[in-house]
Amino acid sequence: MANILVLGASGFIGGNLVPHLAEQGHRVRAASRRLETLALREWPDVERVSADVLVPATLEAALSDIDVVYYLVHGMTEGRGFEHREALGAGHLAEAAHRAGVQRIVYLGALHPSGADSLHLRSRSATGDGLRQGPVPVTEIRAPIVIGPGSAAFEVMRDLVFNLPGMITPKWVRSRMAPIALPNLLHYLSGLLTLDDQGDQCYDVAGPEMLSYEEQMRIFAEMAERPLHILPVPLLSPGLSARWLRWITSVPTGIAKALVGGLKQDLPADDAAIRSKLPQHLMGFEAAVRWALATEREQVAAQQPTLASALKRRWRPQYGFYPKQDGASATVAAPVERVWQEICRIGGRPRYFALDPLWRVREAFDSLIGGPGLDYFRRDPNRLLPGDRVDSWSVAELQPQRKLTLLFGMKAPGMGGLTFDLAPTDTGGTRLTLTCWWYPAGAWGLMYWWAMLPAHIVLFRRMVANIGTLAQGTDDSGALARA
Repeated sequence: MANILVLGASGFIGGNLVPHLAEQGHRVRAASRRLETLALREWPDVERVSADVLVPATLEAALSDIDVVYYLVHGMTEGRGFEHREALGAGHLAEAAHRAGVQRIVYLGALHPSGADSLHLRSRSATGDGLRQGPVPVTEIRAPIVIGPGSAAFEVMRDLVFNLPGMITPKWVRSRMAPIALPNLLHYLSGLLTLDDQGDQCYDVAGPEMLSYEEQMRIFAEMAERPLHILPVPLLSPGLSARWLRWITSVPTGIAKALVGGLKQDLPADDAAIRSKLPQHLMGFEAAVRWALATEREQVAAQQPTLASALKRRWRPQYGFYPKQDGASATVAAPVERVWQEICRIGGRPRYFALDPLWRVREAFDSLIGGPGLDYFRRDPNRLLPGDRVDSWSVAELQPQRKLTLLFGMKAPGMGGLTFDLAPTDTGGTRLTLTCWWYPAGAWGLMYWWAMLPAHIVLFRRMVANIGTLAQGTDDSGALARA
């Protein structure tokens, strides 16, 4: 068994590869720039470390006693200049791996046919070249789009099918590729550890069916029993398409833009070499989609273990995999325990801390359509316990003086809630962050989110500010110091 470091463990592939390798008996160390994201994962036998390939000093400890590094890092969500940062990070890792005595680097890249001018695909290839500049042998897997929960290409497709009965599409939806199911890709990635390859190697991987993105959407829509009318036109550029997707899907804009840019041409693959070395049954597109939909609820819950029961109970296939989010944060000149005390009074004496008339209107409307909006209730005016009801909300997560999550209970096309995060500052104050998250259900769920967003922009900032004011204006006994 090997000692393995997975760089980029918090991403889509990394989040699935880490437990897959651990189940095979390997000693796995998961690395991410944000250690707190890894702390949420239920990986009992996996070591977690913080590492950033753009900060070479963080790599030495992460690479200590490592035999194989899986390099899954990308910068698609980081805006302009990401290709330069990706190249710089690859160079840092190549040098650090050599100093640490790493035996092999496994890099997951993308298919890059000759003549393709996508910045995303060029950067993926350049990253592989950068890793090969060092003396440590590199095995590069070049993959097409992956079918699985959380895959950008799959989630864009699912959102389009569930959100739009008809669409005018650019010509890139006619580009053909052989999408690969996530379990098949994991088989190849882990199977590389059993090969005796010498020097640098490069393998194409693919699924068994060559399909256009349009054909994939039509098959998906038929499986989901959703109407779908597609009119391809030659006018929409990939750049315009990516901006349009921001309004239609829950996939982060940077990832959607990279996806569209990489689909401007066919993505053929010659996977004969790896199929001969690591044979397996390749799932067809329809089978892969069925597996993804069946697995998706578990995957979403696994990302938030403390909310797992609520997410599993309320999850629906038409919900977006990635939540829409908005919120606000502020530093409060009061200790954490005081800020927590005020937050736990939500729905009671301070109501919802800001714009109470708007809350009342929303609650009244919910009651008119048969919801629990006017069913006011609190078990205790000052304290909360897991499972408590706060009017139409429910306490889904409670970590005293650290985090409170309320699950939205009024009628709406989707699932969401409010999360309050508290962290002490060096000066004895509190960093308070309020996040509103929303998994939209189809087109109505997206319309609901965008309709509420203008009010959210004002509401959440006022909520955070007023909670801070209350916390700072309360005496030691906890009584509200109001005039």
